[in-house]
Amino acid sequence: MKTEHIMTREVQTVGPEERLGRAAQLMWENDCGCVPVVDAEGRVQGMITDRDICMATWTQGRAPNELLVRNAMSDHVVSCSLSDPPARVHRLMQEHQVRRLPVIDERGALLGLVSLCDLASAAQREPNSREVGRDGVAVTLAAVARPRARLTRLEVESVPVEPRAVAHF
Repeated sequence: MKTEHIMTREVQTVGPEERLGRAAQLMWENDCGCVPVVDAEGRVQGMITDRDICMATWTQGRAPNELLVRNAMSDHVVSCSLSDPPARVHRLMQEHQVRRLPVIDERGALLGLVSLCDLASAAQREPNSREVGRDGVAVTLAAVARPRARLTRLEVESVPVEPRAVAHF
């Protein structure tokens, strides 16, 4: 089994120069908690979550339509490819404590999104699968949900980044 068999292909996106209000609207209309941020060529530039929107509006004391996506998005993108096995998706989610990964091609263009929910659905369909079994989903959920250690700015800037996990733009 590969990522392409479990991912969501229909994914809403926003551009970095769009307003946070537009990102929030897409999340509301599509019942999702994040949207990838893409450039004009469809290459992933970042991810924006509902939490990012809440924190940006709260910390800046401004309405979502007053703020740009680029100022609230995470530009550290952890991604995977169509051919990656579910085990790699689990590992990336666990290591980086993320619930969703954009699926990209060799140019960094968005092909879809694989979420913890997608993995859980695959495990439900194939409960005895060693690749997407329920135990794997439980371990990934526990890793993603554990509290993050508070890091100083210097510690955050010195965290090594796995080259394969970051989209190349």
